[in-house]
Amino acid sequence: MESQTTKPPPPPPPLPFSLLPVDENQKATEFRVFSISKPHMLAFHLAWLSLFSCFFSTFSIPPLLPIIRDDLKLTDADIGHAGIASFVGSIFSRLAMGPACDLFGPRIASATLSLLTAPIILATSIVSSPQSFILIRFLIGFSLANFVANQFWMSSMFSTNVVGLANGVAAGWANMGAGVTQLVMPFLYNILIKYFNIVPFTAWRVIFIVPATFQVITAIMVLVYGQDLPTGNYKKGRTQYTKQTQKDNLLGILFRGLRNYRGWILALTYGYCFGVELTTDNVIAQYFYDRFHVDLQLAGTIAAGFGMANLFSRPIGGVISDKMGKRFGMRGRLWGLWVVQTVAGLLCVLLGRINSLWGSIVVMCGFSVFVQAASGLTFGVVPFVSQRSLGVIAGMTGSGGTLGAVVTQLLLFSGSKFSKQTSISLMGTMMIVCTLPITLIYFPQWGGMLCGPSFDPEKANEDYHLLE
Repeated sequence: MESQTTKPPPPPPPLPFSLLPVDENQKATEFRVFSISKPHMLAFHLAWLSLFSCFFSTFSIPPLLPIIRDDLKLTDADIGHAGIASFVGSIFSRLAMGPACDLFGPRIASATLSLLTAPIILATSIVSSPQSFILIRFLIGFSLANFVANQFWMSSMFSTNVVGLANGVAAGWANMGAGVTQLVMPFLYNILIKYFNIVPFTAWRVIFIVPATFQVITAIMVLVYGQDLPTGNYKKGRTQYTKQTQKDNLLGILFRGLRNYRGWILALTYGYCFGVELTTDNVIAQYFYDRFHVDLQLAGTIAAGFGMANLFSRPIGGVISDKMGKRFGMRGRLWGLWVVQTVAGLLCVLLGRINSLWGSIVVMCGFSVFVQAASGLTFGVVPFVSQRSLGVIAGMTGSGGTLGAVVTQLLLFSGSKFSKQTSISLMGTMMIVCTLPITLIYFPQWGGMLCGPSFDPEKANEDYHLLE
């Protein structure tokens, strides 16, 4: 009797990616910024545009503060408390966003938060007291948690050789929303007064229709056109890692991330690069308006320069991280982060000591490039800390950014006995000091700033990430 042999099953058909090549996890190994190919580059463009709308909304208030201050009879303490409130809301929402991305995927988590916070932005137009103003700023700040979904999404779509660049460009372009709103909101305010004869105390209220509508539109685009993973949405296509994550409960995912000391150090570091950037976005327009006596629109234009630098500065940080990582490994990524953030701190110290308008503008531009590049470098390290609890680590780091902003705003810009220029210099000193713990980050398979790996990364890489 003839023996029967079974033919092996045919290999599965290749995934229909229009962006190639990809690695073994179907993550893109190239980053083509002008492409909208599915699923990698389309996810990139949806992620940055959605987060852009959140930054636009959150920072749509500061450029109008001189007018809002007069209308609502706000004191300096009220303005400081409102600035703190906007960051406090973001702290808790970012912590929650990390596990939400791990469990439900970045698409659902991001769009849901945007849709929930859009009505709050619209409600800014009806505030009538300092207390309601502070509450609105607190609630609007929740939308900044979409930053965590943004970085999680990029880490799910792009391979390690370009993840720093993808994270940097996605977050950098999104952060431009804080700069664009400094230009757009005063412009719309002037249009309403000049061409529609709307009184100033009504004009500033009407234009909050714009950021609220913008945020709703981008959220719907994420839901309709987005895709969580290269292999599909969370319910349809999961990698081995995400299948394991599905078996974990929320507490297990959260505990695994919280016990990783590297996440805490990165949270501190991010608190004094991105946290400083947020604080500066909150105070810079009013600083130039009050100190150098420029008009409202010019102050907004100068402040916009700080935020608009994100077009290239944060992506540069991602590129530096990837290049240093390719040449020197993890040690290169860590050294690059420490050097760039320290230089940013020195420039921040100098900014508070310059007494001329043009000198302050020049130093502010240099400071913006380095502090935003440091943020890109920080998230060039984040994807390597833990695969299983990536969302938690991203959430911890992102929350550290807003917590740093809260502490800085509370200590230096909320009824402080220091002048604003002195507070800015002290903020730079805090940056330099809080960057030093980077020297303590160590990966057994990759090493740290001051020493090399303790065992073979090729043999230990998979087991290490499973433990994490």
